[in-house]
Amino acid sequence: MLELDAGLAFKEEDDAEFFSLLPARPAVCLIEPREENAEPYLIRTADLRRRLQRLLGPADPASKRLNLREFARAVHYRETGSAFEQALTYYRHAKQKFPKRYRDLMRLRPAAVLKVNLRNAYPRCYVTRRIAVDEQGLPAAGAYYGPFASRRAAQAFAEKMLDFFKVRRCQIKIRRDPAFPGCLYSEMKMCLAPCFAGCTKEEYDVEVNRLVSFLETSGGSLRGGFEAEREKASEELDFERAAAIHKKVEKLDDVLRGRPELARRIQDLDAVILQRTAREQTIGVYAVRGGRLAEPYELRFGDTREPRSAEETVREYLEGVMGGGVPLLSAPSPIAGNIRQSAAELGEHLCLVARWYYSNPREGEIFYREKDWPYRRILRACARLLAPKKDAKEEPIVPEGKAQSEEPK
Repeated sequence: MLELDAGLAFKEEDDAEFFSLLPARPAVCLIEPREENAEPYLIRTADLRRRLQRLLGPADPASKRLNLREFARAVHYRETGSAFEQALTYYRHAKQKFPKRYRDLMRLRPAAVLKVNLRNAYPRCYVTRRIAVDEQGLPAAGAYYGPFASRRAAQAFAEKMLDFFKVRRCQIKIRRDPAFPGCLYSEMKMCLAPCFAGCTKEEYDVEVNRLVSFLETSGGSLRGGFEAEREKASEELDFERAAAIHKKVEKLDDVLRGRPELARRIQDLDAVILQRTAREQTIGVYAVRGGRLAEPYELRFGDTREPRSAEETVREYLEGVMGGGVPLLSAPSPIAGNIRQSAAELGEHLCLVARWYYSNPREGEIFYREKDWPYRRILRACARLLAPKKDAKEEPIVPEGKAQSEEPK
C-alpha cells in the first residue's frame, strides 16, 4: 500500500508540461539522479507541485536555495491523505534507500517506556528507551509499559504510581548490609528496604509481582483489590477503615486518569489506526500487533464489485494480522542474528505510533483490541472519516437532534 505508485520523467525543455501533470497535494517523492552512482533525493511535502517547481525550476543565480534541475532524471511519488500515511511512507522508503541514516532523516528516537527489569535480583521500575527482545521479536528481560509522549511524562506517571508499592527507587547495587543507613523512602516506610535487609527476598518478590500485575492490567488488579477490601470493611461495619480505603481508590483513580490510553504492556498493544487516504471513498487501515505496525490495508467503500461486506473485509485483515498471515511492516526474520535489528525496529514502530497519537491536532482514530475487535465502532469511525469536510466559510448545518462533530483536518 505504501509504494510510490506514480512517476514522471523530467526533461528541462518540457518542464511546463511536467509541472502541470503533478498534483498539488501532499505526497512523498523520490527524485532519481541522472548519474548512476549518485544518491536519490527523498522528500515529503504538503504540495508536491509547488515543492518540485521550487526544486526543479530554473535556478536563480542570486539565490543559495537548493536546486536539482540538473540533477533530476525522473520522479516517483505517492499522494498521501494524512500525516500518518506520509510518515510511514517516508519511513519505509528512507529505510530502504538510506539504511545508515534514515533515523537521522526522520529524527527517530525510541519511545519512552517504563521497565521492570525482572533479571535483577531486586527489580525496580524506571524509564528507558531501550527494549530488549527475544528470538521471536517479543519484549524480554522484564515487563515494559508504554509508550509515553516523553521521558518526563513517563517519569511523572511512575512517581505517582509507585506511591502504591514499596518497591525500591534507588539505583544502588543491593548488598543487604544491615549497617547501611537506607534512604528517604525507607525512612518514610515507602520501600521494603532490601538494601539493609529490611525484608526477605520472598517478600520483595511479592511486592514486585503486585507492581507487574498492576502494569499488565493497567491498574485493574490494584483497584479490584482495594474495592474488595472496602466492601469487606463495610460488611464488618468498620466504616473508618472503609473510608480510608475509599481515599486510596480516589487517589488511584486520579493516577489512572493521567495515564494515556495508548500506554499499556507492550505485548498487549494491539490496536488499529484509521486514516483518510488520497483516494476517494477509501480508508487506510493500519494494524498494530504487540507494538509493531503491520502492512496496512486500503478499505474501499462504494465498490459494487466487492462481494464481501466492509465488516468481513476488516475482520479478515485484522485476524490475518493477529494470526501472522499479514506481515509486519519491514519485519526482519526472527533469528538470533537479527535480534538487535528487531529491537531497534520495535522502538521505531512505537515511536511512529506515539508521535502520531500525541500529536495535536491528531488526525484519524484508534481502536484497541480487548477481548475482541470493536468492528461496529470501527465501521462507524470509517463513516465519520469519509464524511465530506465542512466549508469554513459556510454556516454548518446540524441535523435536528444530533450534535455536530468536528472533521479532522
